[in-house]
Amino acid sequence: MTDRRHNILCEAEIVPVVRINAIGDTYALHQSTRPPSSALRQAHQTQGPVIIMTHGYKYRPDAINACPHRHILSLHGTSYSTYSPSWPKQLGYGSGFEDEGLGIAFGWNAQGPLWSAHRRALEAGRALADLIHDVHRMRPSRPIHFIGHSMGTELVLEALHHLRPGALSRIISMTGAAYQSRALQALSTPAGRLAEFINITSRENDLFDFLFEWVIRPPKRGDRCIGSGLHASNAITLQLDCPRTLDHLSRLVFPVGDPQRRICHWSSYTRPGVLRVYNALLRHHDRLTLPALQNGIPERSARRWSRLFALPRSQHHLPFVQKAS
Repeated sequence: MTDRRHNILCEAEIVPVVRINAIGDTYALHQSTRPPSSALRQAHQTQGPVIIMTHGYKYRPDAINACPHRHILSLHGTSYSTYSPSWPKQLGYGSGFEDEGLGIAFGWNAQGPLWSAHRRALEAGRALADLIHDVHRMRPSRPIHFIGHSMGTELVLEALHHLRPGALSRIISMTGAAYQSRALQALSTPAGRLAEFINITSRENDLFDFLFEWVIRPPKRGDRCIGSGLHASNAITLQLDCPRTLDHLSRLVFPVGDPQRRICHWSSYTRPGVLRVYNALLRHHDRLTLPALQNGIPERSARRWSRLFALPRSQHHLPFVQKAS
């Protein structure tokens, strides 16, 4: 479906996913002159949670080959879908169920040098906070969740500094590019203390954590990326290349495919079954509580680089192989 046709349909009917972009520290509808409030108000007629989805580095709305709304944040699939599944579809949108809720695909300019994209991520985080505030104000009883990949985690950490308590319920950070002290500071804010943070990590991402720490100056000396783990009362770390964690998720939620690579930055959403796990974590947070998730996984993450030199593990979780990313 073309962007033009998609926008025409948006005008005529309620759609399960609203496409929004950060413009500096404000937000606007993607490729539309309509005020965002009108689309959000219309979409709020649906039942179910609000799930805000955002991408990481190198995406930019309207870029020919890098627009997230035509790629991972697209509901209808693209030419890239063989290796990058549609987040909205895997998270339960477009199913036709009355309680699928409202999905918000949130785009921002993540291109250019890493340091400049990081600066814009903080700015986009303030736009995200305004969006969450406006959505929460429309129906305060409706849960609002967030899921983001890589540097997209920085947006929600910044947003927590500007939100009211209770505005955001559960956060899933997929191999987030952010420092531990930065995350702990955000989780200690009034809004952060009432939110739950699920820190998805993998030793497959060690190289990218290392590069982030090399380019982006840490808030304090000795700081590490949250890929090394995060310890807070309202946070949990799920290491997706840990056999015990995979076994636990398989029993408690849904089977996830075994890791296929020693180095991969995208496995936290391309691994078979993993987006279905996130769907359950966001839609059944009352049953899949943090203590339930914690009870069955190691207390600490494996050391950095441990996967790079590990022996191959036999495959037994799912009978399929991850496609190239």
